[in-house]
Amino acid sequence: MRSFTLITALLLYSNSWISVSGSESQTVEVQPGEEVTLLCSNISTNPTQTDWFRVVNRTKPRCISSMYGSDGEASYCDGFQNGFEMSSNTSTVFLKIKRVDLSDSGLYFCGFYIKAHTIISSATYLNVQGHKQSEKDVEIGTEIVKPDGTTNLKTVILGGLAVFLTIVIIVLIVKIRKLKTAVTEEPQLERNKNRASDDLNYAALSFRVKTKRNHRTASERALEPNVVYAATR
Repeated sequence: MRSFTLITALLLYSNSWISVSGSESQTVEVQPGEEVTLLCSNISTNPTQTDWFRVVNRTKPRCISSMYGSDGEASYCDGFQNGFEMSSNTSTVFLKIKRVDLSDSGLYFCGFYIKAHTIISSATYLNVQGHKQSEKDVEIGTEIVKPDGTTNLKTVILGGLAVFLTIVIIVLIVKIRKLKTAVTEEPQLERNKNRASDDLNYAALSFRVKTKRNHRTASERALEPNVVYAATR
């Protein structure tokens, strides 16, 4: 069993504030299949609602059980109806966990509803032997994680893969845009070539016609007025 110091923290649970003052807490280590009872000092001078919570992997606090006063009947939250037993006397609140397993590892703390606030009395980190996170430093509202080499390697691989995929997507977008531009410009070039060819043919034809008219003989040009005159008469 070892102890550690809790930092001052604020957690928001349901619609009430959970306040924690600096205090000493402890870590309890057990073997899978054993039974363990967690203790919490009763800091309320009057009967009030008392709750047990659990925090795992920096998630929000999960309700385990609650009861009103030392003589009240305990009620259990979803997922904790079996294997948990809450009880209380005037000085201590108890939470018994039967046949613990690895999933029971986590930070447990009890709170007392006093003047519209849930006041945390103390907290205990339950470490079931064999749990992967047994070496973590756990605090209320925060958790210091010591990353191992595997975690760093996975992070590097995922980061590199993300960068590579981003580059591939950008290259594909550029190629698709170039293909669309080429497909759009090709028919326009063909139309321009055909139009230029038609203009050349038209110019050549006009030139030939004009040349043909200019090569009439002098006798033909002299006869032309006579023809017109004869037709008039």
